[in-house]
This record gives sequence, structure tokens and C-alpha cells, in this order.
Amino acid sequence: MSRRKPSGPRPSSRPSKGPARNQGAGGELRIIGGDWRSRKLRFPDAGGVRPTPARTRETLFNWLSSHIAGSDCLDLFTGSGALGLEALSRGAGQATLVDNNTALATALRGNLRLLGSEAGTVVCANVDTYLSQRTRQPFDIVFMDPPFHQGWLTKLLPLLDSQSWVKPGGWVYVEHESDLPTPATPANWQLHRQKTAGQVTYCLYRVPQAAGRSE
Repeated sequence: MSRRKPSGPRPSSRPSKGPARNQGAGGELRIIGGDWRSRKLRFPDAGGVRPTPARTRETLFNWLSSHIAGSDCLDLFTGSGALGLEALSRGAGQATLVDNNTALATALRGNLRLLGSEAGTVVCANVDTYLSQRTRQPFDIVFMDPPFHQGWLTKLLPLLDSQSWVKPGGWVYVEHESDLPTPATPANWQLHRQKTAGQVTYCLYRVPQAAGRSE
């Protein structure tokens, strides 16, 4: 997943707060843990996409360390694929990577081939369209790092709940602007962990087990 912080014209773009890349330049992602640790992957310039920083990824996957193995993950606004690929490297059973940019989607498919993985599925689609109707089993873990200042979490978090995209007992990770309040989540979700780093606040929520089922 990649940072696209300030608002911009493209809903899949998350420009960084640093200098813009030269037009046509690409970026580099380094996997930081698991089977593909230290592998470096390239992705195209597409509106300033940047991988989620290594320190943030390390914190997140420490939080999820006992839940990743064999999990079915969904990475929304995936960008460079940093979170979905990191999850696969650390033992996730499957990961679905969703982004509406065709160049990024093509690069993600190429990187999965380069890694020799058949466990990743790339979907080139708008995230709201993808979430509007669930056509497959729910996910164990959902990662969501949308473009900032565009209201995506307010729009999409209720869809995750109403369309039952997350299994009971599953997890939802979200990033949002640290200068804004944390968006409202479904009433039964439980905030498990939260941390702020500069302009970004990141949160991990637990979706409770159904009534009558043990945790």
C-alpha cells in the first residue's frame, strides 16, 4: 500500500509530502520481513505513489503477528502493493490487491510473477465499485490506506460492514489524516491499537465474533 496524502485529481493517487518525482520515473519497494525480506521491487510513477514507510509496516505486522499465517487479506488502494505483498511474504494464504490505476495493476502482476507467487490476485477497479457488492467469501484482514482529504473512509467503512466483507473475528487496518478526528466506524468494531506518526494516524480494529462463538 502506498501513501497518497494530500488530495489530488486521481482517487488512486496519494502524493507524498516530499519532492515530486520526475515525470515517468518509477519507485522502489523493499519488503522488510518474511520469505521475501530485503527483496526490492519496482513500480511505475502514478501520481506520486510511495510505499507505506518500513517503520509503520513493522509496527502493523507486529500487531498482527499471530494472525497473518494462512490469512485471506484485502489490500484496498494498494498502490505499490506494500501491505498486501508484505502480508504474503509473512505467510498470508491469499491477498487481493485493488487499485484503479492500470499501470500499477500491471506492475503488481509482474512483481507477483517475479516473486514466484500465485497467492496474490490483482483487481484493477475503483474501490467503491469493488466494495459495493460482495461476490466472494469475507476476508480475515483488510488494509485500507485511501487518499487523504477525500472522505473515503466515511464512505467505505460502512460498506465493509453492510456487505460483510470482514469475517467475524477479523481485522481492519486504516490510515487517516492526523489533523482530523478518526472517522466513525461500525458500532461493534473494537479499536485494538492506534498510533500517530507525523501527518498520519493508523488504527487497527477488531470485528467481533458472532454472538455465541468463542473468541
